[in-house]
Amino acid sequence: RSVYDGEEHGRFMEKLEARIRNHDREIEKMCNFHYQGFVDSITELLKVRGEAQKLKNQVTDTNRKLQNEGKELILAMEELRQCRLQQRNISATVDKLTLCLPVLEMYSKLREQMKSKRHYPALKTLEHLEHTFLPQVSHYRFCKVMVDNIPRLREEIKELSMSDLKDFLESIRKHSDKIGETAMKQAQQQRNLDNIVSQQPRISGGKKSKKEFSTSSELEVKNTSPMSEQDSGILDVEDEDEEEEVPGAQDLVDFSPVYRCLHIYSVLGARDTFESYYRKQRRKQARLVLQPPSNMHETLDGYRKYFNQIVGFFVVEDHILHTTQGLVNRAYIDELWEMALSKTIAALRTHSSYCSDPSLVLDLKNLIVLFADTLQGYGFPVNQLFDMLLEIQDQYSETLLKKWAGVFRNILDSDNYSPIPVSNEEVYKKVIGQFPFQDAELEKQPFPKKFPFSEFVPKVYGQIKEFIYACLKFSEDLHLSSTEVDDMIRKSTNLLLTRTLSNCLQNVIKRKNVGLTELVQIIINTTHLEKSCRFLEEFITNITNVLPETVHTTKLYGTTTFKDARHAAEEEIYTNLNQKIDQFLQLADYDWMAPEPGSRASDYLVDLIGFLRSTFAVFTHLPVSRAPLLPRGGKVAQTACMSACKHLSTSLLQLLLEAEVRQLSLGALHQFNLDVEECEQFARSGPVPGFQGDTLQLAFIDLRQV
Repeated sequence: RSVYDGEEHGRFMEKLEARIRNHDREIEKMCNFHYQGFVDSITELLKVRGEAQKLKNQVTDTNRKLQNEGKELILAMEELRQCRLQQRNISATVDKLTLCLPVLEMYSKLREQMKSKRHYPALKTLEHLEHTFLPQVSHYRFCKVMVDNIPRLREEIKELSMSDLKDFLESIRKHSDKIGETAMKQAQQQRNLDNIVSQQPRISGGKKSKKEFSTSSELEVKNTSPMSEQDSGILDVEDEDEEEEVPGAQDLVDFSPVYRCLHIYSVLGARDTFESYYRKQRRKQARLVLQPPSNMHETLDGYRKYFNQIVGFFVVEDHILHTTQGLVNRAYIDELWEMALSKTIAALRTHSSYCSDPSLVLDLKNLIVLFADTLQGYGFPVNQLFDMLLEIQDQYSETLLKKWAGVFRNILDSDNYSPIPVSNEEVYKKVIGQFPFQDAELEKQPFPKKFPFSEFVPKVYGQIKEFIYACLKFSEDLHLSSTEVDDMIRKSTNLLLTRTLSNCLQNVIKRKNVGLTELVQIIINTTHLEKSCRFLEEFITNITNVLPETVHTTKLYGTTTFKDARHAAEEEIYTNLNQKIDQFLQLADYDWMAPEPGSRASDYLVDLIGFLRSTFAVFTHLPVSRAPLLPRGGKVAQTACMSACKHLSTSLLQLLLEAEVRQLSLGALHQFNLDVEECEQFARSGPVPGFQGDTLQLAFIDLRQV
């Protein structure tokens, strides 16, 4: 830096050149000193180069030979490398496929299960697939597709299982009729079995007592024998001797769809949704089942089908209750039953009111009892049904009364109102067997002989007993006490006597063409029927085993009925006689200005007196055995005779005192006097025995004085 900064640059260069020349001279000296060694070294190097060239040629030749020899090895090594690579890839692939194949197999299994509608196993497979297999291979695209499909598959399983449930609901709706019919057959078999068991201790007893024991024992067995099994809700009653085993609800309907659907929705966490849907649909079906057909009342089959559907519905619900955990509960079923009970009772009240055939009403009652017993066996309360049956009993009584009104009319219309003739002992015993009649004098008489009453007496008596039997039939299986049955029968029988039979008798008595002979026979007949009332009392007592001395026992009013009918017949006799007298008097044709009287009484009056004599002969010539049967000791004839005489006297007096008769001759008065004397002669002749002195003549005393 000092050289460049100073003025000595040239000098420095000179010094430097001088220095370089000095070093060159030293180098030259050094080279000259070592030159021979250098030459020797070059010579040796040249020799080495020749040898090196030879060595190079040898190495090249060796390398060429080595390369030629190693080509095959290189190819083999490349193949080995590729093979090793493929082997490693295959091993990795096998490992991955080992993880993927179970996933694919599970997915294939899932599809097969869904195709075969095994939805619950499909759901289980889906759960395993989602939580166990897919997480191990989740990085593959096909697994991502599967994962994306899982919610759709779940929804598809839900929809398919719900479709199966809908098919199940439709199936049980169609099969309710058959299920109910089956359950009611089982209940009927149970009742038949109970009847057989209850009747065995009384086989040696009488027919009537056996029947009564059967009824009471049946009720006892029925009340103490459970008729349902909680595990299935299906009756399995078998009567090997008479009945084949009746299949249960599970044999008629496959319940697996509802179980599968319940499990599926439970696994999917939607059990509440399923329960709500099931109950809602079953409520709708219940309303349809409880809607009776409009023509149900026309035949018993209409009622039977209606009951079968209701029973079938509740048998299914009971089965579901006992075979599922909480799908339906007792409160839900009780609610449905309350609705069903109210609608059923309302429908029965409406439709049974249309029934006019007592046989149909009785069959309906038996069907309702079987319906009630069947459902009672499944634990449903049926007291309201039995209460409703008591209402139907009143209607049954009314239909019986209408039917028996026709029966009585036919009997009374077809009767000849003549004493029953008997020609031999067999006929006599037959009549005695039909009607409780005892008369020592009649028994002593030789054949042929006559009963005092006509044929309608034993026929009416027999029909009253038939009516009582008909009433008793309705009371069977109603779980009523003997006192209640007795009271029901007596009340119905009283209605039959006081209303139906009384009206029929009154109609016969009031007929226009009824004759005095018929009226007299009606009086005799009603007298015998009145006396038979105590036998009817005994008859009812025998079949109900309730003594008449019991405080609450209703008495029969038959005595009053027959007394009223007899009084009506008596009044009709008096009225008919008076009407006949009036008809004869209409023929009277007096010439009040006649100059001379006739030689005898007027023709019309002679005919009238002749008619009265023949009429009262009907009373006086009755058989001796009949006399005690006339009310008030035969005073019917006396009263009729006195009434006729008084009416005749009054009518003749009115003829004499008519306002149109302004004057009369002595001859006319004498003719009228002859007619009055004819009447007095009739009174003195004693047309009816039993009058004291001239009592009968007093009827004409006023006329005589005028």
